[in-house]
Amino acid sequence: MHHRPSVVNRNVTTPDLTVVSTNGPNVSLDITIFIINKIVTMFGLAWQYLYTSFLRYWLKWFIRLVTGKTELQRICAGNKPGARRTTKAEYSLRSSKNKVLRAAVESSTENLQECVQQIMKEKNIQPQKDPQFKVSLHTCLLQITGYRSLYTNVEDLRKQIFSSEKTEHEDMLLKLWGLLMPNIKLESRITKQWGDIGFQGDDPKTDFRGMGLLGLVNLLFFSENYTEEARQVLSHANHPKLGYSYAIVGINLTEMAYSLLKSGALKPHFYNTVPGPPELQHFHQLYCFLAYEFDKFWLLEEPESIMHFNQYREKFHTIIRTHLQEPDVSLTLTVRP
Repeated sequence: MHHRPSVVNRNVTTPDLTVVSTNGPNVSLDITIFIINKIVTMFGLAWQYLYTSFLRYWLKWFIRLVTGKTELQRICAGNKPGARRTTKAEYSLRSSKNKVLRAAVESSTENLQECVQQIMKEKNIQPQKDPQFKVSLHTCLLQITGYRSLYTNVEDLRKQIFSSEKTEHEDMLLKLWGLLMPNIKLESRITKQWGDIGFQGDDPKTDFRGMGLLGLVNLLFFSENYTEEARQVLSHANHPKLGYSYAIVGINLTEMAYSLLKSGALKPHFYNTVPGPPELQHFHQLYCFLAYEFDKFWLLEEPESIMHFNQYREKFHTIIRTHLQEPDVSLTLTVRP
């Protein structure tokens, strides 16, 4: 019997299929964290849906059964006037399954008294048992609907294009120069002198394209109502090392204020500072705060160059948004006499 000899090839090695990574543990940890975050997010969304769709209704029903008061009554009675009360009232109205309550936040100022009456009727609230509720809810609705109206007015002003053919537009621009540069006469309407107050070219109208007339109105409001402060900020802007374009930065801050208003981030500020519906002057006041505080922020940060403006603008923007998350926020410009 012949035996086939076994062949052993000692030169062939079994390939190692194990993938070696220099940061393997870190990759595994990152994947684990990613999965955990996804799971937490999914549970959070599921809980939010469950609470808003089912549990919140029954919880409100139970608490009313125990206390004898609706959620709106408890909000109005349990919170001081301002953002704490109005923000909660707005959420309650928008989240309601009752269309009368939801419609109230979209109502016009003229119909608010009627809206309050309808809400009290829908929720069976007796005025004699809670006489303050009517007044408190009306104030909340004034602020809620007023914020929406303010945005409409600001947007209308932003959409207005600066026109050299309109006398009132030209008068505003020349007045701005006179307030900021009282001792220097403007040589002509189109001149390089505009660069002295921070415009980019010989004719400032080209710089108002993004924010329209709103940018000019804010600059002028600051100069008219806080003349000394505006001149002080301009002098800082003309610093040989830490300087920046006063007017251009001002228009940029107008865009910041506009974006904050549009997103709803300014609600706590206006709910705390204006007891009724906020108006355009209140928005201009906010701009003054931003212009003054940004100047202080810029000098404190001591940027190497104006080329880093966007970086510092975002940092300042983050600071403002952080303040706006505080329930008692009030972004009001206060100057020492």
